[in-house]
Amino acid sequence: MPASEIFIEATETDPDVIARDAVREAHERLRSGLAELISAHSVVDGARSAELVDFCLHEVRRYLVTADRELYAPASGDETRLLIDALRVGAAVLDAQIDELAAADPVDAAKFGVRIAAVLEIHLRIEESVLLPALAGLPDVDPSLLAADVRAYLEGKQVEEPTVIDVRRIARGGRHPRVFARYARLAPGETFVLVNSHDPKPLRREFEAIHAGAFSWDCLEAGPEEWRVRIGRVAADA
Repeated sequence: MPASEIFIEATETDPDVIARDAVREAHERLRSGLAELISAHSVVDGARSAELVDFCLHEVRRYLVTADRELYAPASGDETRLLIDALRVGAAVLDAQIDELAAADPVDAAKFGVRIAAVLEIHLRIEESVLLPALAGLPDVDPSLLAADVRAYLEGKQVEEPTVIDVRRIARGGRHPRVFARYARLAPGETFVLVNSHDPKPLRREFEAIHAGAFSWDCLEAGPEEWRVRIGRVAADA
């Protein structure tokens, strides 16, 4: 195992801890940003009201999109589906409240801001106390990748989804989680290509156990030095 892959569980070197801290940093930025903008002295004029609207339209909504892709998609399997369904309902409620805020006049903006902050606080607490521990035990989750993508959100960067996953240089223990994490982000009908140095039969067995009937598996190249497999998420009407 490379030195970069060695860590002590539950310490700052643990990938799960790093991912958790990145998510909590994103949460704190949302909390502090909203708290400042809806404070009693802040939303008293059109300019400050516009700042609140802009923060919710862009910062809050961008987080909700990021959370759905990075946190909810990997946990949308049978074990945690009800939790993810509830979080997605909560995100939809927040989205509707942001629309109401955007249409409100400056006098009502603070009121809508308080409502959004209250719903968001409950939403974020559920992510922290229920979702993050659940993610740590799921095979679809690569905590290092999750942390990197949340950091990209914090830095305002666009995350590019690779169409080819070459796992040959990834430590063995990290290969399957990386593939499952990419699969979790696929929309129905989308695919990616796995490149490996050996026949990925064990990976296929894991897919069949976890995602039976929901994935496609097409062998493009079968050794002897390189294997390529196109993996996809089956469309609902397929």
